[in-house]
Amino acid sequence: MNPIQHPSANDVLGAPPGIPHDLVRPLPITRFQFERAGPALCSWWLPTPEELALLNAGKPVRLSIHGHTHPPLYVGVDGDGRLEF
Repeated sequence: MNPIQHPSANDVLGAPPGIPHDLVRPLPITRFQFERAGPALCSWWLPTPEELALLNAGKPVRLSIHGHTHPPLYVGVDGDGRLEF
């Protein structure tokens, strides 16, 4: 998957401390605030043609996290009506 620059992007994430910058590409994000849940951010990704073929064949989306755990998150599709700005 390739991260894309969304029109709402208002920040960029770089490499975390201790990770060489040449190993991590910058990630455009949108920082925002949920009224009841607090701060959040979104990034947008487009599948490559090969990944899209695998998804259409029923393969699942995989989320990999650097470290031992990750915060609560949601993986969705733009236009699904679940998260709008």
